[in-house]
Amino acid sequence: MTTARIVYASMTGNNEEIAGIVEEAFQDLEIDVETTEISQADAADYQKADICVLVTYTYGEGDMPDEAQDFYDDLLEEDLTGKIYGTCGSGDRFYEGHFCATVDDFDKAFAQTGATKGADSVKVDLAAEADDIANLEAFVQKLVTAATNR
Repeated sequence: MTTARIVYASMTGNNEEIAGIVEEAFQDLEIDVETTEISQADAADYQKADICVLVTYTYGEGDMPDEAQDFYDDLLEEDLTGKIYGTCGSGDRFYEGHFCATVDDFDKAFAQTGATKGADSVKVDLAAEADDIANLEAFVQKLVTAATNR
C-alpha cells in the first residue's frame, strides 16, 4: 500500500488547514497518510513513506520560519532516492518578490535528497479558497500517480 507523510509549519492556521486538505485528498484516494507539525517531526520520518509532502509558510520578506530551519537542515542530510515529493503552502502576495519563497526552498532541498518531484508546488495566497482546494486535490492526484508509476 502506498503511504504518504505530510509535515507542516503553520503560524496563523492557514497551513494547518492546507495540510488537512492534502491529508483528506490522500485519504479519498485510499492512501495511508500521516501528518505531523514540523516541530514534532523528524526528516528521517520520510524514509517510512512513499510520498513526502512539506507544507510551509514564508516569514516576512522571504525568511524560513524558525521552527522549520532545523528540519530543513536535517532534510538536506537525508537520501530520499526512490521517494516522490511535493511542496505547498501559503504566503501573502503583499510580499511580491518573496511570495511563498520557503515553499521553493524546500522544493530545492527535496531535489538535493534524490527524491523525484511528483507535482508542481502549490502556492496559496493566505487562506485556501475553492480554487486552491481544487489545485491541492490535483496536486495530490499527481503525487499518487507519480508514486504508482515509478
